[in-house]
Amino acid sequence: MTDSTPLSSAGDRHFDGLAEKFAGSLYGGPRGELRLALLDDLLPRLLDLDGQPLLDVGGGLGQLSAWFARRGHPVTLLEPAGDMLDQAREALDGLPVSFVQAPLQALLDHAPGPWQLIACHAVLEWLSDPRAAFATLAEGLAPGGQLSLMVFNRDALRMSNVVKGNLQKALDDRLEGTGKRQRLTPISPLSHAQVVAWSRECGLSIRGVAGIRVFHDYLRQPPASEDDWQRLVALERRYCQAEPHWRLGRYLLYTLTKDEPTNEERAP
Repeated sequence: MTDSTPLSSAGDRHFDGLAEKFAGSLYGGPRGELRLALLDDLLPRLLDLDGQPLLDVGGGLGQLSAWFARRGHPVTLLEPAGDMLDQAREALDGLPVSFVQAPLQALLDHAPGPWQLIACHAVLEWLSDPRAAFATLAEGLAPGGQLSLMVFNRDALRMSNVVKGNLQKALDDRLEGTGKRQRLTPISPLSHAQVVAWSRECGLSIRGVAGIRVFHDYLRQPPASEDDWQRLVALERRYCQAEPHWRLGRYLLYTLTKDEPTNEERAP
């Protein structure tokens, strides 16, 4: 049987033909609800927002683009999957959003900027070379610009496998997905240490970091009542930036800023 979700020629995970599954698995249900609720709380605190234009890289179905557009930001949504882009156009009709069908790697050709504000949420972990993609994002930023980056946390994936009893898999560090069939385990989960190292390489500074879903994904049973759900949300909000809890968030959310050039670098 032919694999319906092949990797691209570059080895990246494609989502063509998976818009409905993507919406259900990543945004439908409590996991997606909690993720969006935490972003709603964190983004205004982690970013300096004044209505500046936003480039939403790998914007998918447009949830993040909608969040910024409704707060007065003109948005350019860059997304390679045509069916996801079609759904985003429909969902964001009437909002100040323009659409570009292109992968992250082509950002500098299709939306070169430089941009004062870029968002790239849950994208790098689906790429075969996330380090090069990170460098592309940094290149697209203007000096002093902000990058809102969210990545799938490798350490959290290891912890999740241990909780599920996949002990040998955790010992062998076989955590990546294959990118085949319809499983949605990322092919390149990232560690905080990698983001720190790549930021230094690219002249970016980490101004803030938070964990998204630091407790939820390890629960043995889902919340049994609305009151329990609200208690869980309160716990997630209280500890998402607290040591050591943020480090085991299923996702890690960063604000990175591009360093201003020094006087020596400005000199001709």
